[in-house]
Amino acid sequence: MTAWQIALVGVAAFCAGAMNSVAGGGTFFSFPALLAAGVPPVAANASNSVALWPASLSGAWAYRNELARYKRYLIPMGIVSFIGGIGGGLLLLATKDAVFSKLIPWLLLFATVLFAFSGRISAMLRGADAGKPGNSPTSLAGHAVVSVYGGFFGAGMGILMLASLAMSGHDDVHEINAIKNLLSAIIYSVTVMTFVIAGAVDWPYTMVMLATATLGGYWGASIARKIPALWLRRFIIAVGFVLTIFYFYKTI
Repeated sequence: MTAWQIALVGVAAFCAGAMNSVAGGGTFFSFPALLAAGVPPVAANASNSVALWPASLSGAWAYRNELARYKRYLIPMGIVSFIGGIGGGLLLLATKDAVFSKLIPWLLLFATVLFAFSGRISAMLRGADAGKPGNSPTSLAGHAVVSVYGGFFGAGMGILMLASLAMSGHDDVHEINAIKNLLSAIIYSVTVMTFVIAGAVDWPYTMVMLATATLGGYWGASIARKIPALWLRRFIIAVGFVLTIFYFYKTI
């Protein structure tokens, strides 16, 4: 690693940690930075998941009291998250770098559009009467798709999961966020184990990102109330679209 590569990845991970703690969308910074540093696409995605993994665990722990009353409901959802996360991680490992490189702009576009319209989607779904929350075959199938997507490419998974939970009958935003944090932590944990066992992680870059992303997370949390979230969301959306256009151009 050269000095500029360390600086690029470190700063990007710091921004990713800060953005995730404030408004989400941190992957739009850290994942492209790894690609720019020369890390192969599959290894970059695996390393990015490992680097941002601790944040998902801390988010789940913060909601432990709210989750206590959903133990029976969360067991089957957790099992689906576990299996789907493994499936998505193995799918990524089976995908060649050349194929994944062609998928990157489409995945970024999907995640960016989803992030841009997440507020409207959530509002529409919360306004719909979906009935009492439960583990119906349809809700479990929908969550399975989200879990596989999260194991394969984490960007946008949170928005997909929020929509899936809202359609399953959850209408309290704090309740939805608590369940989302726990299930996301399960998916990230199992994919991280899959990537580590498979030797797909670029550890020198990952260690730099782990340190700076953690610092960024603390910093982001401390200024979250001082910076309008709307400005940050617009900035993330702009970055997402710029990166999408750039990677589409690279595939031409």
